[in-house]
Amino acid sequence: MRAITPDEIKGWAKRAAIAITAVVVVGSVALVWLWRDRPALEAIDWPPYPTIEPTLDAVTVTWLGVTTLLFDDGETQVLIDGFFSRPSLADSVLGRPVSNDAARINYVLDEYRMGRLAAIIPVHSHYDHAMDIGAIANRSSASILGSETSAQIARGAGVPEDQIIVAEDGAKYEFGRFTVTMMVSTHAPIGWGGSVPFAGTVDEPLETPASISAWRVGESYTVVIAHPHGTTIVQGSAGYSDHALDGVRADIVMLGVALLEGLGRDYAEGYWRALVTTTGAAHVFPIHFDDYTQPFGEVRLMPRILDNFLNTATWFDELRAIWDSDTRLHLPEFGKTVVLYPEVAPEA
Repeated sequence: MRAITPDEIKGWAKRAAIAITAVVVVGSVALVWLWRDRPALEAIDWPPYPTIEPTLDAVTVTWLGVTTLLFDDGETQVLIDGFFSRPSLADSVLGRPVSNDAARINYVLDEYRMGRLAAIIPVHSHYDHAMDIGAIANRSSASILGSETSAQIARGAGVPEDQIIVAEDGAKYEFGRFTVTMMVSTHAPIGWGGSVPFAGTVDEPLETPASISAWRVGESYTVVIAHPHGTTIVQGSAGYSDHALDGVRADIVMLGVALLEGLGRDYAEGYWRALVTTTGAAHVFPIHFDDYTQPFGEVRLMPRILDNFLNTATWFDELRAIWDSDTRLHLPEFGKTVVLYPEVAPEA
């Protein structure tokens, strides 16, 4: 057998290095292209929500991306989540420690006039829902209402114990004229093999900086926000249980849809029927359809390869026509305040 020369070995190594480099370059270009390939919101032609000038006691809502919703009746404000800091994609992928963006939080609280906050309610405790709850509470006198995991997140931020309320399943909580009912639900099974990402609980005060995986899901909730003018349901994640909302009526449903497309149309139909058909809602707003790794205020759909929201929207059109033809679908507009119950007379 002929001996292999050092020059031949060098040649093979050189060709292998070139091949590996080429694969890495092509793979990187493909990943960038796939990440940038996103559907356009403009392709969805749902009608705008009815608009009227708010009266002094009108109930309004302002969507601030993901599942952050500010409810306001002129006297009391209730904030769902309050996710303002927005760690980057690199922070998430690389597991880099992150902490609250104090300047951004200060700006948002001022820009959207959150001077009357009575409650901050995380729908569950993943970082894109509960990361900023402690920082917001420390800048207000608002109570944090959520799971024991959310309570530990708040404690890690130094929130006084008298501002922390651990929710009981089905219990009602009064904030001004708002009555909030916390109903234990499930998180959508969007993880590997139908699991829940970052499952589990936080069992001691969570101090930051910490990687996003430190924020565990804890309990997930269906949040029912009732007011003398009307009722809105907020479902932050596309998890559901059949018959969980039997007997609950609502005017509006805010329907979390993150990664719902990957669960399939049959799952989406069950979700729709459990949240919309069961409650008789007249209006539905999808939420949590935007890419939560983008900076606060930038609304872009998720990359098509991860979650094609246009397919989900098409399913919703079909399901509405089958089950709830009188229900109307609307896209929320970032930062736009709308009157939730425009059918209510001003003197009501």
